[in-house]
Amino acid sequence: MGHAGMAATAVRLLRTAGAPSAHADGDAPLPRPPLRAVHEDERAPVSPAEFRRVLGNFASGVTVVTAPAAEGEAGPAGFACQSFASLSLDPPLVSFMVARTSTTWPRIARAGVFCVNILAAGQRALCDAFAARGGDKFDGVAHAPSPATGSPLLDGVPAWIDCAIHAVHTGGDHLIVVGRVRALDAKDGGDAEGGGRAPLLFHRGVLGTFSV
Repeated sequence: MGHAGMAATAVRLLRTAGAPSAHADGDAPLPRPPLRAVHEDERAPVSPAEFRRVLGNFASGVTVVTAPAAEGEAGPAGFACQSFASLSLDPPLVSFMVARTSTTWPRIARAGVFCVNILAAGQRALCDAFAARGGDKFDGVAHAPSPATGSPLLDGVPAWIDCAIHAVHTGGDHLIVVGRVRALDAKDGGDAEGGGRAPLLFHRGVLGTFSV
């Protein structure tokens, strides 16, 4: 299926009332499974604050997920994302999670493709720019089209993964986006905007790094 078909599938998910999954192969979304609510006489198992406090101890890398402008849109889309992971070697799949309230995700869904730009320690300014709400996030940011999908490939990143949307699943208040890898590359060395190969990390609410 081409990028347009994948985009149509992803956008269809946005219009589906809580369906758990949608796939780029054209299968109809499955009905939403029943969910057990917390009753009035029982406590919620975990508070949001406690959830964040504990899970914040898991360090994660920081990326910027970008997509080209879909038809009728003025410019490309992108957002800072720390919930990125490799998923499968055969076929090559990666995933990222995005809030269902995100205003950037629908634009990525309409494009049907995306590029994951992995950030180095010296690229915190890029993270801050793409984490901001509103405005032109690409203002002053040097980039070029990625080779497979034409998504913005940010200058100076140590590694990137160019993908087409493969599947989208619901996960509570987030969506789980699966990408089929079309191209990827990493620098063997170099500065990566002054940060070398040391990654930019997010840990306990703070951006930082470690030496490698």
